[in-house]
Amino acid sequence: MKLTSSNFQDKGRIPGTLAFAVADPAQHVRLSSNRNPHLQWTDVPKGTQSFAVICHDPDVPTKPDDVNKEGRVVPKSLPRADFFHWALVDLPASVTEIREGEFADGVTPRGKSGPDAAKGARQGINDYTAWFAGDKDMSGNYFGYDGPCPPWNDEILHHYVFTVYALDVAKLALSGDFACRDALKAMEGHILDRASITGTYTLNPDSAG
Repeated sequence: MKLTSSNFQDKGRIPGTLAFAVADPAQHVRLSSNRNPHLQWTDVPKGTQSFAVICHDPDVPTKPDDVNKEGRVVPKSLPRADFFHWALVDLPASVTEIREGEFADGVTPRGKSGPDAAKGARQGINDYTAWFAGDKDMSGNYFGYDGPCPPWNDEILHHYVFTVYALDVAKLALSGDFACRDALKAMEGHILDRASITGTYTLNPDSAG
């Protein structure tokens, strides 16, 4: 399979319109358009019954001590972990393209509704659900796509990996409010092929890229 986007090239910069937040010189960040990117995939394997889309950032700090703190930086030496931004499953085999903004358009405080989505698909809760858990204005279940918002004082450039999976089942064995990691586990043994494209993003004017 091959995966492309009209919004960015592989290893290229993700536009701010696809991010949860953009840089702001007065207050470091401000909320953005938060639109899901355009994605299109080709060379689909025979026997495909559905597709799934996962987006994750493998560059998230493992300790929050310095995150978004004035006069401090998140050091590049800090170990990093995955942060999941999107789990879209049960896309029919006839669908090989997602339009920009088709599944997400704007920031929704307390999260978008789910798991039911367009095209008969389902969306899981992303990791903003845990991130905003203690925020009285933003806490809730964040279904579907919510874009990049790396720490504004992080020394490294963050990478956002979008992967489309071709599956041999029409519906994954998931119920209720599933998370991205649940979707990945449910796919095990059902993946016929996969393709990825990676975009980069930063809110730190001093970081690389």
